[in-house]
Amino acid sequence: MASHRQRNLVVMRHAKAEWPDGPDHERPLAERGRKDAVETGHRLLDHGVTPDLVVCSPAVRTRETWRLVGKVYDHKPHTVYDERVYEASAQALLYLVQETPDDVDTLLLIGHNPGVATLVNALAGSGEGDALGRLREKYPTSATAVLGFHTAWSDLQERSAHLHSFDTPAS
Repeated sequence: MASHRQRNLVVMRHAKAEWPDGPDHERPLAERGRKDAVETGHRLLDHGVTPDLVVCSPAVRTRETWRLVGKVYDHKPHTVYDERVYEASAQALLYLVQETPDDVDTLLLIGHNPGVATLVNALAGSGEGDALGRLREKYPTSATAVLGFHTAWSDLQERSAHLHSFDTPAS
């Protein structure tokens, strides 16, 4: 049955952004954010994480984050810039994740706090080592959680996923 295979949800908070005058949606990445995004891409690749689909907020800082993270991949996954990710609650993000097509094994979601942190905290029922503790402490910019589960995307529920890793630029 297709619904019982391993699936991975990778939830990434955008990299560090500037705070210029102007709309929040238009904030670009800071120099540190650009460096962190490239490092995050390499870390995902080193962990064998290759997304089949990327769902990304259309804000400038999230688009720039994905452009830099995505440079490490030879194969370019299908990418959707979805306005619903911007300023989304954890519940709204969960609904969006549950819409993922069944042929997708690994989804990379790139968004914003507090939604991404709250979503990962809600989904992670178990975790490797100290990953859950670090996750619950802080979800900084460029932080990336890899959650695994064995249900259909549409059946993903609170506490039903295992937190395989939680990486931050500092770790």
